[in-house]
Amino acid sequence: MERRDFSDVMKNKNYRYLEDGKKASSKQARVGFLLLEHFSLPAFTQALDTLVTANLLQANAFAVTHFSLDGNEVISDLGLVISPDAELNHAGLNDLNMLVVCGGYRTPLHADKALLQLLRDAGRLGMPLGGLWNGAWFLGLAGLLDGYRCAIHPEHRSALVEVAKRAEVTSESYVIDRDRLTASSASGAPAMILEWIKQQHTRALVDGIEDILAFEASRYRRVNPKSLLKISDPTRQVVELMEANLEELLELDQLAEYVGRSRRQVERLFREQLGTTPQRYYLELRITEARRLLQHTKLSVADVGLACGFVTGSHFSRCYSSYYGYRPSKEKRLV
Repeated sequence: MERRDFSDVMKNKNYRYLEDGKKASSKQARVGFLLLEHFSLPAFTQALDTLVTANLLQANAFAVTHFSLDGNEVISDLGLVISPDAELNHAGLNDLNMLVVCGGYRTPLHADKALLQLLRDAGRLGMPLGGLWNGAWFLGLAGLLDGYRCAIHPEHRSALVEVAKRAEVTSESYVIDRDRLTASSASGAPAMILEWIKQQHTRALVDGIEDILAFEASRYRRVNPKSLLKISDPTRQVVELMEANLEELLELDQLAEYVGRSRRQVERLFREQLGTTPQRYYLELRITEARRLLQHTKLSVADVGLACGFVTGSHFSRCYSSYYGYRPSKEKRLV
């Protein structure tokens, strides 16, 4: 059977396309996290989770090292004790491609000369430098934010303004300005890391990470809303109707009527804004959902087919094979 390609709008929802990214990717990037006393564990783990998820999709894309200032255990803001991999020193800096300073709400705003010198030396090496929560304060104190925009937790914004008078301290959740990456909260941390990954890797890898981290334990997965930001309201409404009706399929005429457009108008909107037809998009949405259900649930192949609008098992198997190159019964189960 001749293999079919997914339309561009659905390609990045199907992880087999990441194989192309693996061939074109650069060498492994080494990221160091400097954990300060009472650092924000949620901010750190969400940043880390983004890198770990990237490695699930593209093996060994990133290597992570956890540092403390003296090599000893560090207490997080939640009272959990973390054992670092090593003490941060000049030898360790030479092995990194990025260093992220992890602070927290109760992290003391003081730094000894040794830490500031290490940060300055990292800056001289030209590596990207990051700060989580109030991590930007330490970069500012070292003079590494002059001329940069940055983000820091609101509690410490005034303090940073005082020590980094030539920096533009924003109220944003995260900021990436050239080789400075700063996040003011736990929610900004993964977005910051994801944006950095986007600068080095394919859009397919970034979409894959977003797709996994946005996973909800529901019967149906949803198309990532970010991918729909640039489409018109009628097109968005049709997509949402498709998402909500994977089992009991709607005809194109019904979809058009629901959004107050003609069939021909809906076809034109999909062609112009999504680069495909409504029928193809609907099929690929169902096929993609079927693969997720096969991978992440214990539903039988027959139940997955029915849940995704395939009346017969033979039709489901034929459509699935045409896109993935193997029958749904051969799909890898991850549960």
